[in-house]
Amino acid sequence: MAHLVKIGNSQGIRIPKPLIQQAHLEGKELDIKVVNQGLLVTPSKKPRDGWKKSIEKMLSSKKVEVIDSEWLDAELTSNND
Repeated sequence: MAHLVKIGNSQGIRIPKPLIQQAHLEGKELDIKVVNQGLLVTPSKKPRDGWKKSIEKMLSSKKVEVIDSEWLDAELTSNND
């Protein structure tokens, strides 16, 4: 069970450590949304978070096949001919 605690002029939520560990929230920035008369607490996720690391891992594995390589040097044409 979580508890509201006074922090200055605001209030904070005191969440038990087992819940934080179970939800993998420890040390993370959180998003809080009001849903159905309650609160939804989720870890903040930035757009494209982790993409760079994933792409670098893929490229370093040397398992990446460049399927469209034939198009890289193709002559540009127009459909208006």
